[in-house]
Amino acid sequence: MMSTQKIRIDPITRLEGHGSINIFLDEAGEVARTYFQIPELRGFEKFCEGRPVEEMPRITQRICGVCPSAHHMAAAKAADAVYHVDPPPTAKKLREMLYSFFFVADHATHFYVLGGPDFVVGPDADPAERNIFGVIAKVGLDVGSRVIQALQENHEAVAILGGRYINPVCALPGGVSKPISEEERARLEQIARNAVEFGQLSLKLFEDVVLKNKQYVDLILNDMYTHRTYYMGLVDDKNRVNFYDGKVRVVDPDGKEFIKYEPREYLQHISERVEPWTYLKFPYLKGVGWKGFVDGKDSGVYRATPLSRLNASDGMATPLAQEAYERFYDALGGKPVHATLATHWARLIELLYAAERALELSQDPEITSPEVRTIPTAVPDEGIGIVEAPRGTLTHHYVTDERGLLRKVNLIVGTTNNHAAICMSVQKAAKGLIHAGTVVTQGLLNRVEMAFRAYDPCFGCATHALPGQLPLTINIYDHEDKLIRTISRDENGRVTEESA
Repeated sequence: MMSTQKIRIDPITRLEGHGSINIFLDEAGEVARTYFQIPELRGFEKFCEGRPVEEMPRITQRICGVCPSAHHMAAAKAADAVYHVDPPPTAKKLREMLYSFFFVADHATHFYVLGGPDFVVGPDADPAERNIFGVIAKVGLDVGSRVIQALQENHEAVAILGGRYINPVCALPGGVSKPISEEERARLEQIARNAVEFGQLSLKLFEDVVLKNKQYVDLILNDMYTHRTYYMGLVDDKNRVNFYDGKVRVVDPDGKEFIKYEPREYLQHISERVEPWTYLKFPYLKGVGWKGFVDGKDSGVYRATPLSRLNASDGMATPLAQEAYERFYDALGGKPVHATLATHWARLIELLYAAERALELSQDPEITSPEVRTIPTAVPDEGIGIVEAPRGTLTHHYVTDERGLLRKVNLIVGTTNNHAAICMSVQKAAKGLIHAGTVVTQGLLNRVEMAFRAYDPCFGCATHALPGQLPLTINIYDHEDKLIRTISRDENGRVTEESA
C-alpha cells in the first residue's frame, strides 16, 4: 500500500513473528518518521502466575518455536536460583552442551534461511528467489545438502540431550533429568565434529560471496546501517563470550566497560518503558537514562546481538572462533564495530564457537557421570536466570510463595533488548534510501527490511507482557487515505481524541 505521504511494508518478511513498517514522508517527499510496529501480543508473563515454578522450563519454551532451548535454559537457571540449589558440574556441562548444539542450528537457520538470502542471492533479487531455495541454487546442491545435514544433526543432538526434538524437557531445578550413555556421547562427539566443519564452511562461504564483493562490503559499512550504541553480552571470568553462564558485561560506544553485573543485579541496571504505537517495551540502561531513539554515549539505548556479544567481550574461548574473531576486527578497523549488517558475520563466528564448545564438552571425561542433579531442599522464593539467546541476552525473573507457586514473572528477551535499536535502524535506513523523486521498488523496500533482519528478531518471544491497560492508538482514514481522526489510550487508561 503506498501514497504520496505514506509507504507501508506489511507484512515484513523473513523473521519470527509479525510486524509492519510505516514510513511517513513530509511535504518535500523526504522521510519524516518511521514506525516499526508489532501488532501481536502474547501474555506469557501473566498466565504463568499461579503455576509451580518447576513447570517453567517446559512452559516458557512454547513462547517460540525458534528459540525454545533458550527459554528452557533461562527458566531452569531461574528455578535453580528460586530453590537456592547449585546443579552438579556434569549437569551444567550437559545443559551447556545442549545449548551449544541449539546455537549451531539456530544461527544456521537465520543465516541460510532468513538473513543470508539478502547477500547470497542479492538484496535486489526477485523476492521469489530471495530465500533458501535461491541460496541453494546460488551455492550449489552440495552446500545445500550440508546445510540440511547440519540442521538435522544438531536438532538430533538436542533430542539426545533434551529428551525430544525442538522442545527439550531435560532441565529440572538442580540439574537435568538423566545422564547420557557412552554410545550417546560418541554420537554427540561426531555431530560436534561435523558442526565444526560446517562452521568453517559457512565462514568460507561468507568470505567468498560477501567479503570478496565490494558492493556488499560497501553496503555493510554504509552509514545508513551504522549506529554507535552500548553493547551487551554474557562473558566468562576472562571476559570471553559465553552463551550459558557468566556475568553480563556492557561496553560503551568506545568499547570501554560500562558495567558488569550478576544476573540477580539486573534491575539495578536495566529499566523498561512503553510507547503507545507498539506492544513491545523498550529497555534502556538506568545509568544513562532514556533519551529517546538516538544513539551515542549519552543515550541509554544498547544492543544485545551476536555483534554486541563480540564487542562486549575480549575474545572467544575456542581457538578457531578466536582466529575468526581477530580476522573480523582486523578487516573492519578494530573494536568496537558499529555496522549493523556486520552482525551476520559475527553470527557465523558464534556458530563456529558453539560447535567447538560442543566438541570440547562431548570429550569431557565427566560428561557421562551419573551425578546429574542436586535435589532442592530450601524454601523457594525468588530467582533470576540469564543466558544468551541467539538473538540477545535473555533474562527470566521469578518470584514465588513458600510453596513454589509463581506470584510474579518478568521476561526480558533478546528482541526486547534490541527494540529501540531496531526502530532506529529502520528509520535511518529509510531516510538513507528514500528521497523526493525516489522510485520505490521491491529491492529498495527490502534494503529497509535488511535493517531489522540483521537483528534476527523474534516477536513471539518479545510480546509477552500484559501490563494492565494496554496503550493503543487508532488512526482513522477516509476513502482517499487521508487521516481524519486519531483516538489514543495510554498505559494508564486515559483516552484522547484528535481531529486531523
